[in-house]
Order: sequence, then C-alpha cells, then structure tokens
Amino acid sequence: MAKFLTIPKTGEGIYREKMSRFLAFALPVSSVDDARECIALYANEYHDARHVCWAYMIGADRLTFLSSDNGEPSGTAGKPILGQINSLGLTNVVVIVVRYFGGIKLGTSGLIVAYREAARMALDDAGVVEGREMTTLSVTFPYLAMNDVMRVVKGAHPRDCVRIT
Repeated sequence: MAKFLTIPKTGEGIYREKMSRFLAFALPVSSVDDARECIALYANEYHDARHVCWAYMIGADRLTFLSSDNGEPSGTAGKPILGQINSLGLTNVVVIVVRYFGGIKLGTSGLIVAYREAARMALDDAGVVEGREMTTLSVTFPYLAMNDVMRVVKGAHPRDCVRIT
C-alpha cells in the first residue's frame, strides 16, 4: 500500500501586492475529474476576476499533474503554484489562485512571487496529512463463514482503513 502526503481540508489564503488581490484555494481531490470540476466551479464563481490560474497533482506516484497560467505571461502563475505543491511533496490536491488586477503591473518576477506566496498560504492553511492508496476487494463466501471472514477482515490491519459494505 503506497503512502503519500496530501491535504485534509480546504485551505485559503489572500495575498496583496500593488493593489492586486490574489485569492488562493487549496482543495483535496482524488482524480483529474475532481480537480477539473473544482477549477470550473471556482472559475464560474469568480467570473469577474482577471485570471483564475491553477495547478494540480494526482496519484500516489505523483505522475499526473497539470497547470495553467490562464492568460498570465507563460510560466508566471501555473508553474509557481505547482512548485509549491511539489515543495511540500503533496498529491491529490488542486490549488486555484484568483487574481483581481489592481491597475499596477507586477512584472514577471512580481507575478511569480505573488502566485507562489498565495499558493503557499492556502496550502499552509490546509495542513498536511499522510494518506494511503487503497484497493477495493470483493469477497464472496457462504453465510455460515461470516464470523470467520469478519474476524480476519477486522483483525488483519487494525490501523488501516477497512470499509465493509
């Protein structure tokens, strides 16, 4: 069973720089579809913002990831957000940063710092927990074996999560 680091809850952060506001949200997700759904939801909710930039990392192997600058200069938003996810070694997380432009240009380095800091604030607010990759197992047995099977299932790994349905 693979172990990984993730966030237990939604985290938020607000970073201000030269009258621009960066609202950051870190959310736990379990699939690319979940991440895309969160991105669409926040893009819709903050439709009046200049930019809604994001990055996600999925899977215990940390091989599924993507980021978007959403109109910001290339590499100034999505990569710094993804960099914060990577610096903490997290997975199964999406970080969305909403920018309200304040009228003063920040420049390339200013944008990188702002997106990185906003993402860091949201991730810090969310916290970090250890997760485990789980497997679904179906067992068919006669009713008379119920007590024996339940004894094995409940006693096999008391510290691991066992969900019986």
